[in-house]
Formats: sequence, structure tokens, C-alpha cells
Amino acid sequence: MPITTAHYLLQAHWQTPAALRLLPAQCSWLLETDSLTARLKSRCQQFRLQMLTEQFYPLPEPLHAQLTGAGDALLREVLLYCDEQAMIYAQSWLPASTLTAIEPLARLGSQPLGEFIFRHPALQRGPIEVAELDTAQLTLPLPLTEPTLWARRSVFWLAEHPLHVVEVFMPEVYRL
Repeated sequence: MPITTAHYLLQAHWQTPAALRLLPAQCSWLLETDSLTARLKSRCQQFRLQMLTEQFYPLPEPLHAQLTGAGDALLREVLLYCDEQAMIYAQSWLPASTLTAIEPLARLGSQPLGEFIFRHPALQRGPIEVAELDTAQLTLPLPLTEPTLWARRSVFWLAEHPLHVVEVFMPEVYRL
């Protein structure tokens, strides 16, 4: 997958949820504080993760302040499926320093990131921000029939080691 979706998400108009008028079903998913992976698994017969990208890139400038500095980071992009229907596109930036300190993060493979981080005893989450995205700007390997999709982002801290996560919600997720 080209890095264009990653760049678009960095430039999106992120806001606090209170600044937006969201439907109850949207709030339920966008503001979920527990693991989205666990929530999806509880609502479907078959859960599947499709790996799209797992590659090192220089940490993008807009993330330097949030992730404490420059350097390389692992860009991980996945699709989460529930009963063979794509529900969530997830993108994470894991700085090399975080991967060095918490080595299992570098070996997740097809394991969902959420399964690992929500079991970590020192997990802390920064504020959730949300954005409405123009689907014409997203380069995802699935048909996007809606003109816009909602997304959220936040920084997680495992002990003192940050990682940045963005999740884009397909319209079907709100019916679960």
C-alpha cells in the first residue's frame, strides 16, 4: 500500500469528540476505551486480521512531538474483519525506541496490536481525537462506497514508550 493514506491521516482535521455531533452508534465505537479487537471478536463468529503494511519509515514530522523525537518507526497497517466483512482499518506508528524497549511489539505478525497493548500492565492512553475523512483520499484495498468515514487517533504509552494509533471505521461496524 502506498504511504499516501498514512500522509493523509497525518494531515486530517483532528478534533476532540465534544466538538462534533456524532450519532450514538458512532460515539459507541469512536469513543470506546477498551480494545476494539476484543469488541469485534465478541460480535462475530470469525475474526481475521489482514496485514497491509509492516515497514520502517522515517517518523513523519507531525508525529515528532507526540512520539518524542525523530528517527525510524514501524508503520503497521491492517484491516480487521468480522465474518469476512472489513470493519476497521488500523494504522500504527511504533518508534524504533519503543520496539527496542518492548521487543514483542516488533514480532506481532498477524497478532492484533490491541491484543498485546491492552494486556500490558503499564498501559496509558492519551486523549482520543476524531476526524471525518474524505474516502477519495484513502488508498485502501477495498471498495469505499461512502463519501466520508469516521476515524479516531490516540497515543498509547507502554510504561514510558509511546506508539500512535489511528483507526478508520467502515460503516458496517455501526450495525454490530
